[in-house]
Amino acid sequence: MQDSKKLYVALLFAGLVAGCGDKKEEAAADKPASQVAAKVNGTELTVHQVNYALQRIPNLDKDQAKPASLQVVRNLVDQELVVQKALEDKLDRDPRVVQALDSARRQILAEAYMSRKLGTPSEPSDGQISEYFNSHPEMFAQRKIYRLQEISIKAPKEKHDAIRKQLEASKTLNDFLAWLKAEKLPMRAGQAVKPAEQLPPAVVPKLAQMPNGQALIANAPEGLLVIVVADSQAQPVTLEQAKPAISRLLQAETRQKAAKAELASLKANAKIEYVGEFADAGKDNTPAAAQPAAAKATAPAADPDAEAISKGVSGL
Repeated sequence: MQDSKKLYVALLFAGLVAGCGDKKEEAAADKPASQVAAKVNGTELTVHQVNYALQRIPNLDKDQAKPASLQVVRNLVDQELVVQKALEDKLDRDPRVVQALDSARRQILAEAYMSRKLGTPSEPSDGQISEYFNSHPEMFAQRKIYRLQEISIKAPKEKHDAIRKQLEASKTLNDFLAWLKAEKLPMRAGQAVKPAEQLPPAVVPKLAQMPNGQALIANAPEGLLVIVVADSQAQPVTLEQAKPAISRLLQAETRQKAAKAELASLKANAKIEYVGEFADAGKDNTPAAAQPAAAKATAPAADPDAEAISKGVSGL
C-alpha cells in the first residue's frame, strides 16, 4: 500500500513536469494517431509527453509501466484542463507569471548546457573509493546514529559572543533556554535522530569526537545553531556496503568541480559589470547559498568552524 502511494506521488509530479512544454495546437490529421495519447478540447497530448514523464519516475519496473502510463495520461489531462483555463483568463500575460516562466526557462537552459558540457563523470576506481572510505572513518568505519537536541537562535552578530559565553557558563540546557528567553532572542528547539550521512559534512568529524551531553555551536544564516549530543550509538558500515554511496559522492564531487571550472572559464571570457546598489556583488564574496544553481554547489547548514563547548550541558 505504501509503495502504491509513493508511485502515485511520483506519477503526479512526473505528469505535471511533462506538461510544462509548449501547448500543442496541431490538428490530428498532421500527426499519426499512434502519437496521440489524449485530446482535451482539441489539444493533443502526445506519447512523447507520456514517455518523458515516465522517464522521470525513479525505479519504475516493467510491471508498473502500463498502469503508470495510464496515470500519467490522466495527470496530463487534468493539467491541460487547468492550463487552458489559465490561458483563457490570460494568466500567461500576468507579469509575475511571465517572470516565473522566464526564470524556469533560464534554469532549464543553464542545466541543459552544463549537462551536455560536463557529461557523466567516470566511475571512480576501487582505489579512490577505498581512500575516501579510510579518510572518513566518522562516516563509515566509526559511523554513529545521533540523537540531537537542536536550538536555532535568531540573533545579530553583536550578540554571538554573549550567547557562546552563556552556553558555556550554563549548568543545564534549561538554564541556557531561560537566558535566551530573558534576552528576548527568538529561538526554536527540537530533537532529531540522524545518522552521520544526514548531517552537514563539516560538522560530523566534530560530533564524532564529542561525548554525550556536550554542545556544539555554529554560525547559521540568521544567527547561531546549537547542537547538543543527547546520545549516540555506533553503527559502522563496511567498505563493501559503502561502495555505492561513495561512488555517487565522488562522481558528484567531480561534477561539481568541473561545473565550477566551466563557470570560471565562462566568467573569464565574458564582460560582466555590476551596477548601482549591486556593485559589491563583483567582489566575489557571495554566500554559497546564493550561487547560481548551474554550479550545483550545496552550502553546508552550519559553519565548518563550529566550536565545540568543552563543558557538558545536562538537563536534556
